[in-house]
Amino acid sequence: MHRRLATALAAPAVALASVVATATTAGAVPADKPQVLSSWTQTSASSYNAWNTARANKSAWSAYQFDWSTDYCSSSPDNPFGFPFSGACARHDFGYRNYKAAGSFSANKSRLDSAFYEDLKRVCNGYGGATKTTCNSTAWTYYQAVKAFG
Repeated sequence: MHRRLATALAAPAVALASVVATATTAGAVPADKPQVLSSWTQTSASSYNAWNTARANKSAWSAYQFDWSTDYCSSSPDNPFGFPFSGACARHDFGYRNYKAAGSFSANKSRLDSAFYEDLKRVCNGYGGATKTTCNSTAWTYYQAVKAFG
């Protein structure tokens, strides 16, 4: 008698464990999230381009639960003197928000700020002469601000 009762109770328990395991796996963030985050927050143009491509197709990355929100350049102009800095500011926000959520912001802040500066300088490379000088000076000011207050 006990054997039949044990068998009857075991089947639903196994089924429930299977449902719980499936639900947990389905809602789990992919294990490579830290590597993806790191690859999108390096100082190189290829890192920026990979992040920007992913940003244009956020739904493909939804399982990673990244925070894509941005206020762009916060209280500073997004396009100072007409220089389009908003993309660099958005990626900087992405790095800050996601590393804070991961609990590893302090270990990555310096690199995030450096990547921001490199992104700004790449914007400035599209200009020449005095305009490029003005852009680079503005980029330096933005970089110094995030280094000190970011």
